[in-house]
Amino acid sequence: MRGLVVCLLLLALAPVSAPAAGLPMSKTFIGQEKFQQLMNRGYREGWAKLPLGERVNKFALALRGTPYVNYTLELHDTIEAPSVNMKGMDCWTLFEIALCMGRLVALHPPPYSPQEMLRLIEMDRYRGGRCTGRFDSRLHHLEDWIQDNGRRGLVKDITPSLGGKKLHRRMAYMGEKPNLYRQLRADPSMVPEFIRIENELSRRGITYIPKSQVPRIESKLRNGDIICIVTTWHGTYTSHVGLASRDKNGVLRFLHASKNHRKVVLDDRLSDYLKKFSKHAGIFVARPLELPSR
Repeated sequence: MRGLVVCLLLLALAPVSAPAAGLPMSKTFIGQEKFQQLMNRGYREGWAKLPLGERVNKFALALRGTPYVNYTLELHDTIEAPSVNMKGMDCWTLFEIALCMGRLVALHPPPYSPQEMLRLIEMDRYRGGRCTGRFDSRLHHLEDWIQDNGRRGLVKDITPSLGGKKLHRRMAYMGEKPNLYRQLRADPSMVPEFIRIENELSRRGITYIPKSQVPRIESKLRNGDIICIVTTWHGTYTSHVGLASRDKNGVLRFLHASKNHRKVVLDDRLSDYLKKFSKHAGIFVARPLELPSR
């Protein structure tokens, strides 16, 4: 039965969408040797047999020390393509890479190909799981990412079950400031789509846990849960993201690519980390799910 499921999953990992394949592998996959080493280590140490959240946590911990590098996805003015950079990560690409490696290691034994990893990244990063080659097919907002991936059975927003409260805020930063994005400067025709998306996110709102309430729910969080940091800033809901990671003493800590530390770190207890920053208002949480079998 497991063999059939794996075959179905491998069939789902078709080559990266043709419109998105306009950039060479030398640009879209940086650090292939590190990727192979970590994947082989994960399989050798039995991570494939662990629950998905534990696999994600293992890979993220193995990535500690990776330099913090922003804008690794911005490869071209007019060509959008799935990409992986193992040598430098920001907060979002860290959790994406750990999640996709955690999924890939359980699909089959080594060897693992960069093309498989890129297909998993595409399924995670792009609306409906497909990159069209356009900047607007990428999921740019965590709130939108959870909605889209949740609809496809890839993650679950567990915040309502934790007793979260509703928050509505006007989102406007991409649609109203397209000059900040090289792709929108190159193709202004996409701006109305970003305005539409942000208007929808404004209407939809989010459910979040205020940071004063986070200590009471830490025991309900699991390794590999995706912790989205809600900000007090206007114009957006979130400002940062990382992973839940319980240390050997059972303390739930925040594992993230840190701009302050300039690298991937296992930081303080989650609730203590939130207290250190006045702009952090709370969290919402997405739990990664195994790939659907069909």
